[in-house]
Formats: sequence, structure tokens, C-alpha cells
Amino acid sequence: MIKKCLIAAIAAVVLLAGCAQSTEPASDVAIEASDPTAEASDTAVEPSSSDAAEASASSEQGSGYQQISQEEAMQMMESEDDYIILDVRTPKEFAEGHIPEAVNIPNESIGNDISNTLKDKNQILLVYCRSGNRSKQASLKLAMMGYTNVFEFGGIITWPGEIVTEEADASEATKLQIEVNGEVLTATLEDNSSVAALLELIEEDSLTLELEDYSGFEKVGELPQVLPTNDEELDTDAGDLILYQGNQFVIYYDQNSWSLTKLGHIDNISKEALQELLGKGDVTVELSVSGGNK
Repeated sequence: MIKKCLIAAIAAVVLLAGCAQSTEPASDVAIEASDPTAEASDTAVEPSSSDAAEASASSEQGSGYQQISQEEAMQMMESEDDYIILDVRTPKEFAEGHIPEAVNIPNESIGNDISNTLKDKNQILLVYCRSGNRSKQASLKLAMMGYTNVFEFGGIITWPGEIVTEEADASEATKLQIEVNGEVLTATLEDNSSVAALLELIEEDSLTLELEDYSGFEKVGELPQVLPTNDEELDTDAGDLILYQGNQFVIYYDQNSWSLTKLGHIDNISKEALQELLGKGDVTVELSVSGGNK
């Protein structure tokens, strides 16, 4: 009887020890199994956000043009010298109101030969329409045609700056026409006594000048009379029209710093295009009032 009791006690101890050992690993397995599930969940969330960002960036880079805000467009108009504001609406819409100095080429016309208007494919093009739809279409077409600096900035309906009509454009200050090597350039003039005297000089008839190349940054020629000066310290840019010492008419095709009288600036031509048009040596130019007699 004692033996039987002893055997039963030993069996009970062995059984209890086995139960105690089996419970601890089960808990560990459950914990370890839960960790990969949490890691898998975290891994699944991160690629989703990253993939969306990469897809968006890829889409923007692949368009061939840059989309900017209207505030950024205004800043570029203030800080850049060589750009064209391109209105791609219909001529009727353009006449009813547009951004000052904008050029009108309807979206439907882009794809045809527009090289006479947009000659320099590296020039900055700031493109807008009514609401931002046609401007995106036009910008994409321009990029596909090889224009490298196309910036689309939406529609005129949200434009925070000035808007003018064709009647307002017609009442703007007189433009100077400069004929050189068979091409006619226009220039926006300053409001000073030097310009007034120059316009009076060419009001009745055009004026032909022989300009000599000087120092690799300007073409200069003598006027038939001395004009009043309004000298100030200037940092010139390509396209600037300058009066020097009262009787020298100067076209700058590069930069310089000096005390000079600014007469105006040639519209819508790049530095490279102006240099090519003027050539490396002396050049003959004809000055006239826009719309006046030649």
C-alpha cells in the first residue's frame, strides 16, 4: 500500500512539472507570432504613401513644362527681363481683357508655325488662359515643340494683378521702331525729356544711324543733334536703349555699369537673338515712331 501511494505521488509530481514547462513556450510563441503581423502592417502603409508621391513627381516631370502659382508668375515678371506672357484664349476673349504686354496665340493655333512670334525656344514663356485648362494643353504642346522654359500659371479669372483691354493698350505710350537688317523691332520708352526730344526729332521722318561696335557689349552711333540728358547710375541689360553724352544713341546687347540716360528697352527679344541680329561689326539702323511716317 505504501508503495502504491509513493508511486502515485511521484506520478503527480512528474505530471505537474510537465504542465508547468508547456505553458511558458506557448506564451512566447503567441507573442512572437503577433510581432510579424504588426511589422507587416507598418510596411504596407509606408510604400503606399511613397508610391503616390513618386507617381505624382514622375507625372509633373514628364509634362515637359512647369506649373507655378500666379504669385510666382508675378515675381518672375518683376525679376526677369527676357520673357513673353502668352495668352492662349480666343482673340475675342483677349480683346475683352488681358494681362498687360501679353501676346495672344490661341491654343488651337499652337502646333502650326508660330516661329515668327516665338522665335527663341529657350525664352521664358508664361502661359495662361481663362481658367487653367487651355493653358495646360498649350504648355504641353509647346514643350513637345521644343520650347524649354514653359511656365503655366492658370487662368485670368483668378489673376490678382492688372488687366487691360485693347482700348487701354491703344492709349499706351508711343513705341519706338528700330529696323535692323530687314527686321523691325519695337521698344517701350521711358518717360523723360530725353525721350520726348528723340520723338520730336523723328516725328516727321525716320532717322538712319550708323552704329559702331564698341567693347563687345554695345552698338553706338552719333545723333544729328544733342538731346537733354537724364543721367543716373545704371546696370544695363541686353536690349536697353541708352543716350550717352547727349548725342550718342546706344543699343546694348550685353551688360555694363555707368552713368547714362535710359531711353527704353527693346521688347520681346532674347540676348542671344539680339546679338545675332546686330552682328559682330558695324550696323545700320532706322528709327521711327510706331505708326508714324518712315
